[in-house]
Amino acid sequence: MIKRDLYLSRLMKYIDKPIIKVLTGIRRSGKSTILKLLYNELIGKGVKKENIVFINHESLEFSFIKNYEDLFTFVKKSLRNSSGKKYILLDEVQEVDKWEKAVSSFLADDMGDIVITGSNARLLSSELATLLSGRYVELPVLPLSFQEFLLFRNVTEKKEIDGEFQLYLRYGGFPGIHALEFDDEMIITYLNSILNTVILKDVIERNNIRESVLIEHITKYLTDNCGNISSAKGISDYFKSQKIKTSIDTVINYIGYLEKSFMFFKANRYDLKGKKWLEVNNKYYLGDIGLRNGLIGYRENDISGVLENLIYLELIRRGYKVGIGVMNGGEIDFIAEKQNEKIYLQVCYMLSSDTVVQREFGSLESINDNYRKIVLTLDKFFPLDRNGIERMYIPDFLLHKT
Repeated sequence: MIKRDLYLSRLMKYIDKPIIKVLTGIRRSGKSTILKLLYNELIGKGVKKENIVFINHESLEFSFIKNYEDLFTFVKKSLRNSSGKKYILLDEVQEVDKWEKAVSSFLADDMGDIVITGSNARLLSSELATLLSGRYVELPVLPLSFQEFLLFRNVTEKKEIDGEFQLYLRYGGFPGIHALEFDDEMIITYLNSILNTVILKDVIERNNIRESVLIEHITKYLTDNCGNISSAKGISDYFKSQKIKTSIDTVINYIGYLEKSFMFFKANRYDLKGKKWLEVNNKYYLGDIGLRNGLIGYRENDISGVLENLIYLELIRRGYKVGIGVMNGGEIDFIAEKQNEKIYLQVCYMLSSDTVVQREFGSLESINDNYRKIVLTLDKFFPLDRNGIERMYIPDFLLHKT
């Protein structure tokens, strides 16, 4: 089992603190493995096995736990004869009816340190937020970064990085692909199985959707328009032109369900001049680029959108709040902020002409502040900066902390 130090280190900071730790993320992103890594870490620190309750609700071993009462009874019985610090690790907790009541009681009764995982953002929009009144911390888990991808592939030679990056662009970052041969048919089949499970279990079944075909249409539309400005009205009008009946409200609701399943992330636009967030015409990015290639196929002509998606996920992974910049009718691909730090980024496949160079660098040059500005491309041989604006090779950006 390969360590995912980024998430384990974040999680360990909160261990033995009186708050619930909530790992959220799309199915098969590695949340269960992180819980197992935590279990091993605790054992390594001398915690007795009988002081840890580890429940995986996808395992038939725990199929008898149907509701919060079953969950509470089992955990209380399991820890009854233990002494010292206790730990309650609950994987895919949303499978238990009204689970939040049991978790709230674990916390109120000081039964143990609690870590839970879930594959739907409704996890935090349920009664949990009300019952716990801020006594929890959410730790988002994304599929593998490029750095983790290389670790899973056991690649250390710099000369192999470019080839591995092409594989990463093609297959994405789900950890499970590394148990397979790197073959299109095998991996695309696996990615489609994840896609179908997420849509069925975390979107259709969880939200009692009857129009499953419409969800599929919206998923394909957002995937095909990854990195493009989208609006519910625009999507609704497009479907009507294709003789598909829907309404703006239905599109809004269904996109919301897809976001809650972590299939898509929404990037809002920010007016740099007016200093305000805009409420319409957002962009959507997939939770993993491999899903795109599984759903609509790998298309080299779409490389710009795929690269944008990749950089967006990396910024989220690094803890930034990410938006799209709007200024004087132009666009800045990303504004990334955390604490007192801000970075402006442009993402471009190749700086293939003076026009492209002027467009990418010019957008950043028009911003009159002293925050860091970077143009990210796949050009290997290009001057590193221009007028104080950095130029970075995308794999280098992904492998080195900014």
